[in-house]
Amino acid sequence: MGRSPFPTPPAPATPAAPSAPARPAAAAAAAPGGRRDASDRRTLVVGRGISVQGSIQDAERLVVEGTVEATLLQATELSVAQGGVFRGEIEVEDADLAGTIDGTLTVRGNLTVRATGRLIGKTRTRRLQVEDGGQITGHLEMITGDMPARPAAVETPAPAAEKTEETTPSV
Repeated sequence: MGRSPFPTPPAPATPAAPSAPARPAAAAAAAPGGRRDASDRRTLVVGRGISVQGSIQDAERLVVEGTVEATLLQATELSVAQGGVFRGEIEVEDADLAGTIDGTLTVRGNLTVRATGRLIGKTRTRRLQVEDGGQITGHLEMITGDMPARPAAVETPAPAAEKTEETTPSV
């Protein structure tokens, strides 16, 4: 038929094969402070024309060029490209939005809404930058103090608990 679209795996006796995977690890270890740069992060790219639905775990960086429907996704960095759509709930460190986010977004660091970006729903962020033309529709809350680990877990205390809190000095 011809050539296979998949590369042929290297033979076990080839000495060059073990050195290739060791190279990125050595580069990551050589980074100042032991920090990994963006190219070393576990990245999931959802390309144009691709639709993903469900739960995404252990991705440090999510790049959305197609459509993603997910709930309670936690990542370090979110990038929604122009034409990309994210629907659901997500919590990230930093987000760059040139496409559309429809749902609940929590950004512990920087949120940038590009000129083509649309943010629909509920958003919490510490820092916000909106380029001319960027759209925000819905509820926007700025995080000013220490953010609790899970904002949804905060409930209104029972009357007995309120009474105790009033008489107990805070530490």
